[in-house]
Parts: sequence; C-alpha cells; structure tokens
Amino acid sequence: MTRDILACRSRRNGAAAAHRTTSCALIVLIALVAALIPLRTEAFPLGGDQTVLPTGTEFSEEALAKPRELFHSEAVGGHKSYLVNLGDLAFNSPSILGGKARQAEMSCGTCHVNGTSNPKLFVPGASSRPGTFDTTSLMFNPKAFNSILDPVRIPSLRGARFLAPYGHDGRITSLRDFIYNVIVNEFQGPRPSDAVLDGLVAYITDIDFLPNPRLSPGGMLSAQASAAERHGEQLFFKPFPHQPQVNCATCHVPTGVFTDQARHDVGSGGLVKTPTLLNANFNAPYFHDGRYDTYEEVVGHFDRIFELGLSSQDTQDLVAYLTAVGDGDRPFDKDGVAIRMKDVRELASVLKLAIPAADTAVVSLAVTGVGAELRELTEHIPDIRYASVGGQEERLAARTAVKDLVLSLRRIDLAVAAGHLDEAMAEYETFSMLATFDVPVALKKAEPWSLFNANVHQSHYAALGRMLQTTAKQAR
Repeated sequence: MTRDILACRSRRNGAAAAHRTTSCALIVLIALVAALIPLRTEAFPLGGDQTVLPTGTEFSEEALAKPRELFHSEAVGGHKSYLVNLGDLAFNSPSILGGKARQAEMSCGTCHVNGTSNPKLFVPGASSRPGTFDTTSLMFNPKAFNSILDPVRIPSLRGARFLAPYGHDGRITSLRDFIYNVIVNEFQGPRPSDAVLDGLVAYITDIDFLPNPRLSPGGMLSAQASAAERHGEQLFFKPFPHQPQVNCATCHVPTGVFTDQARHDVGSGGLVKTPTLLNANFNAPYFHDGRYDTYEEVVGHFDRIFELGLSSQDTQDLVAYLTAVGDGDRPFDKDGVAIRMKDVRELASVLKLAIPAADTAVVSLAVTGVGAELRELTEHIPDIRYASVGGQEERLAARTAVKDLVLSLRRIDLAVAAGHLDEAMAEYETFSMLATFDVPVALKKAEPWSLFNANVHQSHYAALGRMLQTTAKQAR
C-alpha cells in the first residue's frame, strides 16, 4: 500500500477511521470509482475526506489480523476494571488531543496501536523515517517548534509500569506526569480531568510484556537455547576491552527487565534512557531516534563506539541472543464482527458507573468513542447502493442494527445531560442487550459481504491502490 493511502487506526482495533487523499486526487478518485465498480464486483469504494496532514502521510497499513494488548488483569484471571476501560476510551479518542492531531482524528492509539508501537507511521515534516515522530514540529506543536527535524522512535507501551522514568531521555519520573505532558504540551490538548488521567494511567500500566518462553524467570536463556544464543549470552556479559567494569548487562540488566532505568551516552547524541530489550523484536526501528532497523546495525554501532573487537561470528551470535531475548508470544486478533462488538461492549461498560454518578464528561467521552467505533464498523459493511457486492438484505439489516445502537447512545447522552439518570440507565440496559445479542447476529450474517471477508478486503485495497496510482500519474 502506498503512503498516499491514509489508513488511520485512530481508535482501538479500528481498521480505518477514514481513507483520505489529497484534494486533487479525490476528484480523480471519484471518477475512477465509478469506472471500476462494474469491473470489480467484489470491491466497493469507501468515501474519503481531505486530510489536514501532508501528502505522503501514512498511519498504518490495513490488516485483518493485528497484535492486541495483553492485559495483566486478565492474565491473572481477573477482568479489566472501569478505569482501564475508561483509559482505553480516552487513549483512542482524538478529543483528548488538540490542534492538527485532533483535526486529523489522531489519538494516542494512532502512534501506539493497541498499546504497542507503530513502525509504519510516517508524517512528512514530523518523521525522518517510518516509526518516528517529532513532537516539536511546526505542524503539531508550533509553541515548541525549534526549526529542527528531530523525531524520536515511537516506543511500545508494553510493560510500561516497569520502565520509569519516562521519555527517551528519562526526564519525567511519573507516568501520570508524562501522559499529561504528551496531551497538553506536545499535542496542545485540553487539560484532562483527574478521572481521565487516572484511566489512562490504569490502561497503560495494565499492558503486560509478552511472555517469552525462551527466557527463564531470572532473565537468563532457557534450556532450549541454541549454541549461538548461548555464546551470544556469554558475549553479553563479557567486559568491554577498554572499560572492564562495563558489559552489555551493566545497562540491560536481565533481572531488571533488561534495563537499569538510567541514562547513558552511547555515542548516539547525548544522554538517553536505557531501553528494555524485552519484546524488542517487535519494536524496530531501534535507538532513540530510530536510526537502525536491525540488531546487526545496533551491534555494529556498539562495536565501533566501544571498540569491542567483535568477529563476524561474534556479531551473529549476539544477534541470535538479542533475538531470543526480544521474542515473545504475540497474540493476534482476527479483525471481524466478534472482536469489534466485544470492544464496543467493554468500552461502553464505563456508562454503568458514569451514569449513576452523573459524570457528564465520562458519559460524553463514552458516547463519542463508542459511537465512533460503531460508525467505523458500519464503514466495513457496504451500503446497499452497491448491488454488485451481494447480500443486500443482510447488509441493510446490519447497518440498521448498528444505527439503532448509535441512536441509543445519543438518547443516553441526552438523558444524562437533562438529569434523567433513571431514564439513561434504562436506555443503557437496552443498549447492552442489543450490543450483546441482536446486533452481533445481524452483523455476522452480513460479514461475508464486508471488509472482514479476506477476499473482499484484498480486492478492495488492491483496487484502491490502483486508483491512487492512476491518480498520481494523472496529477504529474
């Protein structure tokens, strides 16, 4: 997929909040859609609006399977709390940010997809390469603009509760303060309420590292390790030739989630915080500024800067060791009706406590966030005007069912605003019943003719890619 296709996952598990093109491309795209519909019966067009971000922006590629969060509360046999679900809502809501980010429907989840990183994100003028972002760029933060393109790597948030202090330079001790700084100072958002901050902290701290069967509990390699990995582990603990008091494990402490939580100058441009090596296989690019794509490049950097005298075999074995340490059992969700409706129910569950408390701010956030999830879900079910797709009756029923849920949310919002809390709770019970039973059934029947169908999905984006390629050629 080209970078002219903006697939913005601005909401949790959202396949695409909107598909945007430049204004000149959009005019041609409409004509191309009309021409292609009769030829591609399994594909259908999605509407788009003009982006406020520059041409060439990419948030992430479409995928029917994507990594999901591994929540500590669920891993130990419990369930996500009210605060975690509230934080999930806020994390994936553009409304908590400001300026260009909000206009572009970006959220925390745009950069940190499902609490991980986003190696595909690229914004001209704010990124030096995919997976990096400059929060002091003129586009997003004119008050902090310094006329320098100095983006940093987008980190994964897995295991964040173990990784204080925060920021690539470790300048902020508290996760709560760090979140506040990102929202208010870096993205010009309004000051979040204490409840929203509590929720964001709860959500992020509940995201666990991925389990890694290749490591023992103390951070040493498991018994199944290869000879190359074993030798790499020995090199990891070997003193540096010119600094015998130091080795790799001095900073990347195996018993301390592979970080000493301190700042060091490793020849990359000043003091930077030691990153964890856990789950690092999924967190490229590497270094604070994302300058390296591979472990080989990282090892080569340290070999040059600290004159380690590594042989070619040493480098290979260190890479094998780092790959073992950085591995993890990564759970994936297959995008579809079941996972989307599960998200809707979990996110909407905050209303059960927010309504009796007359917490209009949280109710509004939930109504907006869940409503956006539902509208995005509708975008995956083509309108019945596209008769060539098939399943017209099922698609109409599904879209109507989702519309009823959105209207139910609106009634909840109005009732709470008017102080009619009993009426709002009764409507919430209706919403919950519909979201648990009727709506999933209607959506499941329409799923074969939706973007959740792998064949329809592939054909649609292949057609969209061809359209934009043609548009680009005609615009030259």
